[in-house]
Parts: sequence; structure tokens; C-alpha cells
Amino acid sequence: MPIDAQAVLKKALIQLEAQKAETEKEIRALKSALAALGVSSPNLAGRRPRKPMTAAERRSVSKRMKSYWAKRRSRKAR
Repeated sequence: MPIDAQAVLKKALIQLEAQKAETEKEIRALKSALAALGVSSPNLAGRRPRKPMTAAERRSVSKRMKSYWAKRRSRKAR
């Protein structure tokens, strides 16, 4: 008894698309619930904002990274 692969795949695709539509509907509902609670982005909830760097800190990081990349380039050239 041969299996009609095309029919099986079409059926699987229809089921997956139905699941996708349902999942997207649930995601929209959750996003609207979060928006109603005042949460702007679920990925950023609970994260502390980054502390701003002073000019001296930026210079320090810059020197450190220039040294780091110079060492990496010199090792790669060998």
C-alpha cells in the first residue's frame, strides 16, 4: 500500500499553519496584556539600564581594546 507523500505533507503543513495562527493569536494577546500593565518590552523587563561612561572611562576602554586587537593581529600574522 503506497503512501501518498504529497497528501501527508500537505496535511502536516495545514496543521502547522493552524498551530502557527493560534500561537500568533496568543502572542498578540500576551503583548496587549503586557501593554495594559505598562510593560513596554518583555525582553527589557527587569533589566537595569547601562551606566553611562565618563570620557576617562571611554579612553581607558579604547586604549585597552586597541592593545587587545593589536596583540590579536600580531598573533594572527605569525
